[in-house]
Amino acid sequence: MTVVTDLTPDAATAAASGATTDKPAGRPPRSRPGSSGRASGLTLGVVVTWLSLIVLLPLAALTVASFGDGWGGFWAAVTAPVALAALGTTILVSAVVALINVVVGTLIAWVLVRDEFWGKRFVDALIDLPFALPTIVASIVLLSLYGPNSPIGVELNATRWGLIVALAFVTLPFVVRSVQPVLIEVDRDVEQAAASLGAGNWTTFRRVVLPTLAPAIISGGGLAFARAIGEYGSVVLIGGNIPRETQVASQYIQQQIEIDRPVNAAAVSVALLAISFATLLVLRFFASRGQEREERAT
Repeated sequence: MTVVTDLTPDAATAAASGATTDKPAGRPPRSRPGSSGRASGLTLGVVVTWLSLIVLLPLAALTVASFGDGWGGFWAAVTAPVALAALGTTILVSAVVALINVVVGTLIAWVLVRDEFWGKRFVDALIDLPFALPTIVASIVLLSLYGPNSPIGVELNATRWGLIVALAFVTLPFVVRSVQPVLIEVDRDVEQAAASLGAGNWTTFRRVVLPTLAPAIISGGGLAFARAIGEYGSVVLIGGNIPRETQVASQYIQQQIEIDRPVNAAAVSVALLAISFATLLVLRFFASRGQEREERAT
């Protein structure tokens, strides 16, 4: 006996083709509406609160303090002859240190990545020592090595060369650790192809490797410059703190606090902050440009 049932056109088509019209027994669980939004909102609130307490509020308080005597007092404090000399010395020495670290740091990164030698892991770990070592300890070590009783006969105490050596010591890891991971990812086949076409080592490095490393080198050099701008501990002993000669801005700020001129100290601090912030903006610009070039290349 034939059983006749009423079928809709879609059901009839499915039955004729052997397909089933049964619906799945269960549905996948749905996420609660707005749960991810609440979580992200809570996380954002924690981040903003923490940054405000640690970064924004102290910087705002410093800026307000620097204008305690008005705009005229701020400008007079920043443009005082001794203050300008300290700022000039700081910028000059920091720029020299950044350039030295760009060359030496890139060379060290190249050796650590491309060469194999005994004690390589020890040298690689030694690069991070300035990050872990208190900077005042570095100043004591450098003073004992390059001070008046130098065991090697090199006296750099109370000279700008002493400042350069101290700042180069504490800022070296920035360039090495910026260049090293990029150098590890560089495609060696391109270098081998350039060598097979007759390019020398310097030509291969300049035209093949250097363009790839340039963003990392600039980033590491900029970070080294920004760190050197505000450094105090490593130069406090070997620098000598001689006004208009070896006195850096951080030492000038401490001097102003000691003689009860907090407005002057705050004004020069804001000037250092502006220099460091401008440096970071430049680094962000170059990083974004490099990322855009990579996206266009892909």
